[in-house]
Amino acid sequence: MNYATKFLGKAVTIKIDRPIGSKHPKYGFVYEVDYGFVPDTKAPDGGEIDAYLLGANELVEEFTGKCVAIVHRKDDNDDKLVIVPDNFIEISDEEILKAVNFQEKWFNSVVVR
Repeated sequence: MNYATKFLGKAVTIKIDRPIGSKHPKYGFVYEVDYGFVPDTKAPDGGEIDAYLLGANELVEEFTGKCVAIVHRKDDNDDKLVIVPDNFIEISDEEILKAVNFQEKWFNSVVVR
């Protein structure tokens, strides 16, 4: 998780490669929020650092927002950043977990601030 905590509280630009409503190419579940990655980064799983985008009401391919939390998987090494628009009102840990449950329900996940 240490690799992800350096993004907390900072502006982060992500690329959306799985927009809301799209299906996961391997597992078939539908993304209920925009999902993407931080370009030119490296996560322990070998890919780029993944991110959930919450609270954006527009279709985007790239987005810059604030990292307000990390969804930490206790049983996996693939933590996810939680990115929100700069003007976004506070979001609770419970609201984050509810929004990302479509994917996190298969993991033992907690929100880290």
